[in-house]
Amino acid sequence: MSKALATIAMSVPQGNIESYVTVVHSVPVLSSEDEKELATRYQQEGDLNAARELILSHLRFVVHIARSYSGYGLPQADLIQEGNVGLMKAVKRFDPEVGVRLISFAVHWIKAEIHEFVLKNWRIVKVATTKAQRKLFFNLRGAKKSLNWLNNEEVKAVAEDLGVSEIEVRRMESRLNSRDTAFDLPNDADEESSFAPAAYLESPETDPAQKLEQENWENFNQQRLMSAMKTLDERSQQILAARWLSEDKATLQELAEKYQVSAERIRQLEKNAMNKLKSAMS
Repeated sequence: MSKALATIAMSVPQGNIESYVTVVHSVPVLSSEDEKELATRYQQEGDLNAARELILSHLRFVVHIARSYSGYGLPQADLIQEGNVGLMKAVKRFDPEVGVRLISFAVHWIKAEIHEFVLKNWRIVKVATTKAQRKLFFNLRGAKKSLNWLNNEEVKAVAEDLGVSEIEVRRMESRLNSRDTAFDLPNDADEESSFAPAAYLESPETDPAQKLEQENWENFNQQRLMSAMKTLDERSQQILAARWLSEDKATLQELAEKYQVSAERIRQLEKNAMNKLKSAMS
């Protein structure tokens, strides 16, 4: 679909569908002669105004088709918008010389776009990937008269009618009856009575062996640091402790006032002490 043709698509409002429906139904339906004339102008001359009239006059049919997919729990505005995309693709490919009306040709393209949207958005995990599965998906939704599981006779009838195995029918029915689960619990959820997969994932921190190894390593490094600190003179130990080991770390100027030296001298003492620590720990 060209960018120029795409720009003439009508956007569907998310909040007020009924107003949109009223508008599209106010557009007159084209006669067979007018439709053929407009389609010829678009195909032979690239007249986008002609394409626009063809699309606007058929938006009411898109609404009618999209409403038949309301049982999937998806926004009606999105279904209509996807159907409009299919309509535009049909207008681009429509041959007025074949002798059929545009709507008869466009139904396939409108439904194809809506089907693709439903399959991508109805579940997080795709329920149908092959052509046969897609056919089974939509036909099985229509064949189920209630929320109850199909009995053996109904499964057999659906399988024979759609030309698939009974196993495939059962598998698709299971997918249709499944529900997506959020990975994490909502902020206001009760953790004791609610379920989320994230709560059941194994955490490396709960491995006793790894936890013990980490604690041993931290204790070993702590002992090495304390041993290395003892190799320093008392003033250097105090400076390092005040600068790095205390929660309320002292500034160079504060230590300079304490020891009656310059801040630069404290920096030099700190640097020398750190070098001695590195050598002792290595």
